[in-house]
Amino acid sequence: MGDVVDVATDHLAVLFAEHAEAHPDREFLVFGSRRMSYAQVQREALALADAFGGLGVQLGDRLAVDLPNWPEWVVAFLAAAYRGAVLVPLDPSLSFHELKYQLRHADVRAGVVAEEYEGADYLELYQELLPDVPELRALITVGAAERWLDDRVYRYADLVSKPHARTRAAAGDATQPLAILYTSGTMGKPKGVALSHRSIVMTARATGQALEHTGDDRVLGGVPLFTIFGVHVVAVTITAGATLVLQERFDASGALDLIRRERLSVVHGVPTMFELLMRDPSFQQQPPTTCRSGLVAGSPVSPELAGRIRQWCDVQIAYGLTETGPTVTITRFADLPERRTQTVGRPIAGVEVRVVDLKSGALHGPEAVGELAVKGPNVMLGYDRMPGETARSLTPEGYFLTGDLAIVDEDGYVTIVGRRNELIIRGGYKVYPRELEDLLRTHPAVSDACVVGIPNETFGELICACVVGTEGSILTGDELKEFCRETVADYKVPDLVRFFDAFPLTGSGKVKRRELAQVVGLELSTTT
Repeated sequence: MGDVVDVATDHLAVLFAEHAEAHPDREFLVFGSRRMSYAQVQREALALADAFGGLGVQLGDRLAVDLPNWPEWVVAFLAAAYRGAVLVPLDPSLSFHELKYQLRHADVRAGVVAEEYEGADYLELYQELLPDVPELRALITVGAAERWLDDRVYRYADLVSKPHARTRAAAGDATQPLAILYTSGTMGKPKGVALSHRSIVMTARATGQALEHTGDDRVLGGVPLFTIFGVHVVAVTITAGATLVLQERFDASGALDLIRRERLSVVHGVPTMFELLMRDPSFQQQPPTTCRSGLVAGSPVSPELAGRIRQWCDVQIAYGLTETGPTVTITRFADLPERRTQTVGRPIAGVEVRVVDLKSGALHGPEAVGELAVKGPNVMLGYDRMPGETARSLTPEGYFLTGDLAIVDEDGYVTIVGRRNELIIRGGYKVYPRELEDLLRTHPAVSDACVVGIPNETFGELICACVVGTEGSILTGDELKEFCRETVADYKVPDLVRFFDAFPLTGSGKVKRRELAQVVGLELSTTT
């Protein structure tokens, strides 16, 4: 049954140590044939934390982790927490220049990296990088290859096999930074978001409460761990004292096999992941029977999609950002059905939300559309080494400006209308892409939709519906325009419809809207 562990602490290492003492033999990490208990992970994390100290990693130093969803990623996360270092998760698909930028910007002192992954030689890549990142003093490699290493490179397996001095975590300061996560950078250079232990742990605990999470749960870890969603999945599992079953890289058929074989009860994912799970041929033949709940978050969730997922997994919809640790709002089982489907729920305990007038910047009351602003201990410590950007993101009252347009009703339920920078102004009328996207996705021949604005001399912007059709469907742009005309005002009907085989995505699974708009804009400029 569930645990009776006192989980009042907001420090990740102390929290994990409490669970490791309360149920040392319970499985914490499962990865293929590897199974690690809470006690085993604790031992490995403490040994690695000691090794970091021996390599010169001091309190507050930055530690990069450049790994796929492997157990070593989670152990390094905990070791950083034990050591008082700051984790900098990196996307394994970063290019040479992107990687160099993030390592230098974060002033990384040590890194835990794969030797090889998916045909890429990471050791060779980092050897090429090292002369340009002199502050990177140590590289810890994960892998079995026997290769010549220089004096800055160490083997993970060697370090964790050594005896360690500590037996458990010392009480830590939960207000100190735990991680710096780089935003996906769809609107320019990525920014490093500094989050405290308290921010990450309090949002994880609140999410666990909304999911009625217990130590009996077995959780799918298929979301990329380098994202805030991935970090959140690890933290939520720890706060519940549950078991995390890792998938190296999400694929629907593999995830369904894991769900069945490991009898997973909690499934987290972005909407696209759930869509792919339900489209997999084996889903129809043998729908999962063990899935109790989970989070669907990371991008808009249409009411229709929420309804289909809840037929086999009673998920909660959550809203948040990297800058808010991530959870701001979440639905609950006790909410009215329409609120569980059409809103992103209410704020978690200790968090306040308001909407801000786009023109005046004044804080609005309920029922008005404005930019959502968030205040609470979940909000980031700031953008690392960017005080100007940090100041611009806050109101005079100390609220963080999310960039999302929203309505907050009188009972505190939040409805997200769209992104502020995605708002389309056509002929003086405001058009929110989210409304059209939700409508387009209800068409039986539409698999996914993304609505973008295209600059136009006459109207200011034209509305372009970018659409991925369902397999084998036959659909025309005129049919889709007519479909929209039956439901929305004329000024909202798309001017253009463009069909795609798939949308370009960021590492965290969000559509690259700017790239889609550029593709369509370029096409128009060459045909006029």
